Amino acid sequence: MATDASTKFQNPDFRPADFHPEFAVLSSSSHDGLQFWQFMVAGSIAGSVEHMAMFPVDTLKTRMQAIGSCPSPSLGVRQALGSILKLEGPAGLYRGIAAMGLGAGPAHAVYFSVYELCKEFFSGGNANNSAAHAVSGVCATVASDAVITPMDMVKQRLQLKSSPYRGVSDCVKKVLMEEGIGAFYASYRTTVVMNAPFTAVHFATYEAAKKGLMEISPESASDERLVVHATAGAVAGALAAVVTTPLDVVKTQLQCQGVCGCDRFSSSAIGDVIQTIVKKDGYSGIMRGWIPRMLFHAPAAAICWSTYEASKSFFQRLNDSKSSV
Repeated sequence: MATDASTKFQNPDFRPADFHPEFAVLSSSSHDGLQFWQFMVAGSIAGSVEHMAMFPVDTLKTRMQAIGSCPSPSLGVRQALGSILKLEGPAGLYRGIAAMGLGAGPAHAVYFSVYELCKEFFSGGNANNSAAHAVSGVCATVASDAVITPMDMVKQRLQLKSSPYRGVSDCVKKVLMEEGIGAFYASYRTTVVMNAPFTAVHFATYEAAKKGLMEISPESASDERLVVHATAGAVAGALAAVVTTPLDVVKTQLQCQGVCGCDRFSSSAIGDVIQTIVKKDGYSGIMRGWIPRMLFHAPAAAICWSTYEASKSFFQRLNDSKSSV
């Protein structure tokens, strides 16, 4: 599948941004021609593959960012991994994966389909309209975050050490009864705000890295287009992840508040949460989990991008075979 999709990567106007929504797909007219449901299915497959593959790393990040009510010593990736494997076994790394499976597919389906529709609407037929791409990415981010945030909250609460919830349904039921529906969206504003600079940094870094890589070996640029895009995307994803880690820590704190000793905040304002964290743990507290977050986003864009394009390529061949009959 990946081999067949590689021909689609020859388009230099294809620029991945962010996911989680991990990135936006900027494609030319050669990638169009698919039906709305096909964009949704392709996006859903891409998002599910990406998050399932990287889930253990995400669990490490959550454990490192979920701080208790008392100042706690810095926990490194090796210590976090060793603790989980020793006390819970390998299954501990995958606790909460069902919630992500339920949320990632629909969220990415919404993300990619909204992006493609908005891009077509705002670009006016100009495949190189960067402003249209940016606006489309924002629209897609706001829409997909509304879908993923509730399940992301459930997922993170299940990932916590000694989580009081037996599973997805148990968590949803207890949160609704004890905290109300607003608890599912306590971090929505933070998530949207976080993804804005993430996308901006990702775009800028991706373009710079791609240009530099193309200049290193211009004679083989066409043959190595996939490698160039994947490498540039990984570098961009890693840098964007590190830069936006403080906001990701705020998101985790808001989603896990009141559970397993995590602080409960009287306000969901980003500034108030950051102030509380800094007061308790210093400025290093807002950078907790930056390493696993970087390790997550570096390959995430490449996985999601290649899977999405492979799925689109499949549907394009399917449509072509139907039209030729």
